[in-house]
Amino acid sequence: MNKIIVYHGSTQIVQQPICSFGRPNLDFGQGFYVTDLRKQALEWAQLVANRKKEQPVLNRYLLCREAILTQAKCKVFKEYDTDWLDFIVKSRIGLNPSKDYDYIEGGIANDRVVDTVNLYMAGLMDLTTALNRLSMHRPNNQMCLLNQSITDKYLIFDGTETI
Repeated sequence: MNKIIVYHGSTQIVQQPICSFGRPNLDFGQGFYVTDLRKQALEWAQLVANRKKEQPVLNRYLLCREAILTQAKCKVFKEYDTDWLDFIVKSRIGLNPSKDYDYIEGGIANDRVVDTVNLYMAGLMDLTTALNRLSMHRPNNQMCLLNQSITDKYLIFDGTETI
């Protein structure tokens, strides 16, 4: 089974991720978030650690991504487009579009693009302008595991690094 390395930045060692522990109304719903971008996970761990005044930790996992994509209900966003923006907006206003999925992957609504998302949500920017602004950015990547049995089966803890 082909596995990729993914990371979860935190202040805690997370050997057994719990999907229902995350906050609701996040980009891809309430789940366990990882990324294949080490730098992104490091930045998130540092941000959380600064806020909590704790030590940042980088959790590392092996993810059987191909198996998930063929055996679970998945949504993969390849770019910041209308579909992605609509999903993020619905998530943030509590409509829970992630309820129909086990796994969602795509761009993160981070500080590079969140102003555009917020202006669009507030009705201060039309769809065409928002999409034009979003198209200037290459999406970072996040994966959200929403189904506990899929997570237990296809996400394997591989250690931690103290930063």
